[in-house]
Amino acid sequence: MKKYLKYVVILLLIPLLIIAGACFYPERSYAFVSLIAVLLSCVPFFLSFEKKNNSTRKIVLLAVMTALSAAGRFIFAPVPFFKPVTAMVVIAGMYFGAEFGFLTGALSAFISNFYFGQGAWTPFQMFSWGIIGFIAGLLSSPLIKSKILLIVYGALAGVFYSLMMDVWTVLWMDGYFNIERFFGAVITALPVTVKYIVSNIIFLIILVPLFEKKIERLKTKYGI
Repeated sequence: MKKYLKYVVILLLIPLLIIAGACFYPERSYAFVSLIAVLLSCVPFFLSFEKKNNSTRKIVLLAVMTALSAAGRFIFAPVPFFKPVTAMVVIAGMYFGAEFGFLTGALSAFISNFYFGQGAWTPFQMFSWGIIGFIAGLLSSPLIKSKILLIVYGALAGVFYSLMMDVWTVLWMDGYFNIERFFGAVITALPVTVKYIVSNIIFLIILVPLFEKKIERLKTKYGI
């Protein structure tokens, strides 16, 4: 039952909330939508708790991974479209589980946007990075075993994130999904999409070896 509830929240309730916020409410409602999305994102994470000690340790690790992800975005702020957030979110999902990855992604966007600027795009960034971390958790075993698959996933994550931002652009401009404007936005954003892809691949190649052994030691030591 818990498993199905997690999927319902992540794959149905949160997307519906974000789409409804973009289509039916004024732009200023983004703060409310973002807050509700954060609260809903917490539900699958807390449903995954089994032991009290593990719960506390997971919360601490979540705070650390989210802080590192947000800090990486701050550090690379001068370099447009070149950020380690996706790589950190993928690592979180790979080594700590799908729910952990989703919440890391959602919180990374929400928290870092207090610096970069909150707006109607925030819920879309939250969901985009969240679902990238979620799927990384579901595919953790093959992603950990195969560097090639990890690189492919990083590239696909860059495409997915760019497409989600294009969806936001269309909904923001028209108030509904205009397929012609969407394809126009996709074509216009191709150079940015390429930068996302290259950025994800580079950061995954660099960061995964740095974090892998440390995370495995933590998981073994604390039984996570």
